[in-house]
Amino acid sequence: MMYTKPKARQPWSLRRKILIAVGIVILILALGLGLGLGLTLGRDNDDDNDNTSPPTSTLTPLPTPNTTLPWTPSVSDTWQIILSHPPVLSSSDTSTTPNVSIFDIDLFDTPTETIRQLHSMGKKVICYFSAGSYEDWRPDASEFKKEDLGRDLDGWPGEKWLDLNSENVRRVMKNRVDLAKEKGCDGVDPDNVDGYQNNNGLSLTPSSSISYLQYLSSLTNPLNLTLGLKNAGDIIPAVLPIVHFSVNEQCAKYGECSTFAPFIAAGKPVFHIEYPDGAGAEQGLEEDVVGRYCDREGKGEGSEGFSTVLKKMELDGWVEFCDRRVEVTDVDEGVGGRG
Repeated sequence: MMYTKPKARQPWSLRRKILIAVGIVILILALGLGLGLGLTLGRDNDDDNDNTSPPTSTLTPLPTPNTTLPWTPSVSDTWQIILSHPPVLSSSDTSTTPNVSIFDIDLFDTPTETIRQLHSMGKKVICYFSAGSYEDWRPDASEFKKEDLGRDLDGWPGEKWLDLNSENVRRVMKNRVDLAKEKGCDGVDPDNVDGYQNNNGLSLTPSSSISYLQYLSSLTNPLNLTLGLKNAGDIIPAVLPIVHFSVNEQCAKYGECSTFAPFIAAGKPVFHIEYPDGAGAEQGLEEDVVGRYCDREGKGEGSEGFSTVLKKMELDGWVEFCDRRVEVTDVDEGVGGRG
């Protein structure tokens, strides 16, 4: 066997040394950014430590989609949210109770005819579905795979966190977005995209949610559906360019409203819900309670321009507004509900 002498190593030129050094620096920066996005922060600090979040200032905004949608909601638009049962409308009705411009209602439980009636009254319809959790009572629940499912949602029987990186999960959500278009919804309210803030059991990170929202945007924009961000305050700097409204729960209770103020600054509404004790009373809440949750100072600092509603936790037809007006939308109690 003939022996082949190895080629002599050539001395590195100064240029090659500089290029290698620059490459190492870029690699270190890239790794640093990846680790930063991999950290998460949540209110639930449990044992598997998969929920620590990076400072929001490190998040790079996603590019704004080229599509101009025919409708997006405006700052201070009035709204009602009903998720427990679909609203009941009479064909003879010329307006709704309350007379608001937007209804946020359940995608699965609300009949197409109800959405058409709302449109005939000049209302816009945002359709709610859980994009980040498995719900065992939904008609497409069997389409999720075992490996798609994480831990239970604390306090919500029948729900488990979903792996937002799963191609199968994304396929199911595409079908849900298509259903929203088929039913005539004007936008979608995808819930539970903030699994990284919770003990999810799937090692979800802020980058998981950012990528997922980018995927949902790629579905909704071509269908002329507006896209909302539910809670998930610490990824706002990244996803603000691709979402059209915020649905926030309890920022006044937790003193977090300023986190969501960038929506208002960008000309996009914050649909804000608080769940005070005593909500549901026919006469409404006590004046000091309404003031506490509607105040734009103190714990409500940063909520100027928010579209605030006071609701029961089950999100039925009862609502009180910050002007202390109490109204009740009729609902079909024979349809919907958890399970």
